[in-house]
Amino acid sequence: MKPILISVTALLMSAGLASAAEPIVGNWKTTLGDTAAIEPCGGGFCITLKSGKHTGEKIGAFEGSGGSYSGKITDPGAKKTYDGTISVSGDTVTLKGCVMKVVCESQKWSRQ
Repeated sequence: MKPILISVTALLMSAGLASAAEPIVGNWKTTLGDTAAIEPCGGGFCITLKSGKHTGEKIGAFEGSGGSYSGKITDPGAKKTYDGTISVSGDTVTLKGCVMKVVCESQKWSRQ
């Protein structure tokens, strides 16, 4: 009986850990009003547009944890990719994309 109890306890504990997702994961409303999904992929997180003119396009790949991430972000209209960072604060993400770490632009997205 004890081995079954230990197995069930281990299963419940691992399910709890799996549900403790990173704060970046979820659906976000972009500045244009589109929906962007940020989901785990590979060893990091990918951003895919779920609505709007560029639906289905992957526009970012980031690594990090605990609300601070870095990687690449693509402007789907211009088809240009930039070094980027994302920080999460509550229900807001701030994305920052830079050219040569000198010229940068930021956007704030809200959780849907």
